[in-house]
Amino acid sequence: MGDKTDATDGARLLPWSSADGNPCFLVSDGTGYVARLADDVEDALLELAAELIEEAQRVLGARSWTSGELHLLAVELTEALTAMRRIAESRGARLPVPHGAAEVPRS
Repeated sequence: MGDKTDATDGARLLPWSSADGNPCFLVSDGTGYVARLADDVEDALLELAAELIEEAQRVLGARSWTSGELHLLAVELTEALTAMRRIAESRGARLPVPHGAAEVPRS
């Protein structure tokens, strides 16, 4: 999780980056338009990942792939994994720390 996700306490890592590739954060109570939009984007990314998993299973199960199919699948799966990691970091950062529990340091 490195320094790319470091932000003010309570900031939400959004599921998109700025035009120059930097992470975007939102500080809010989680009920506004941008928070709802981020929820919708996360849901769409999760659905896309599920579809890519099915496609990967289909392509790999056929055992007659072209190098182009495998390359495209690898690119799309890499993009999906990147999005899933961002969503997991964002959601994990928003989990409450139980009273008396030590925070797990970010690696």
